[in-house]
Amino acid sequence: MRDLLVAAAFDLFTEHGYENTTIDDIVRLAGVGRRSFFRYFPSKEDVVFPDHERALADMVGYLDQDHPGQDAVTVACGAARVVMRMYAENPAFSVRRYALTRKVPALKAYEISVVWRYERALAGYLERRFAALPDGGARAHAVAAGVVAAHNYGLRSWLRSGGSGEVAASVDPALDLVRRTWRDPEDTVVLITRADTPLWQVVQRVETALRAPDQDRPGPARD
Repeated sequence: MRDLLVAAAFDLFTEHGYENTTIDDIVRLAGVGRRSFFRYFPSKEDVVFPDHERALADMVGYLDQDHPGQDAVTVACGAARVVMRMYAENPAFSVRRYALTRKVPALKAYEISVVWRYERALAGYLERRFAALPDGGARAHAVAAGVVAAHNYGLRSWLRSGGSGEVAASVDPALDLVRRTWRDPEDTVVLITRADTPLWQVVQRVETALRAPDQDRPGPARD
């Protein structure tokens, strides 16, 4: 029933335009009553974004899982890929929706509110992970905004291409840039040594620290 309503709505949006299509038109074409429509969608705008509630729940579930060996920024990028896969499930529909939202200001505004909910979920997770850092709050929101912006940049490039190829080929490089830019400070190795220490010894000590498991990693080396 849900898919039937979405299909009917998009057929009407394409033929008559979004503004000229009413909920009555949608249920008439779908062959159901108004009550059936509101059982699934609170408004006409929601029928354009039928999968975002599930994607948001899946992303939050991903963030709540344990990710051994992964820093916070890597996990946040992985959460964005959960949303990316939602778009990849039905490329034709995703491209069709993208074209519609570009034409209708009300849908563009609605989409912005949806994206903000993703960003808020990411920021909440990162705030918890960065709680011990002096700049934890600012860092969390900056990284969350960067992850969302990178994801959307890659995703829209893919959508503008008509959904050709793998969406990950467009999104992953952008997310990897965020990951490299915002390296987790917990993964930073600080080496303090004398100015006259031979370079080969400095390199050797850094390599030793990087190879050590997290629980065995020594504090700053002093000479």
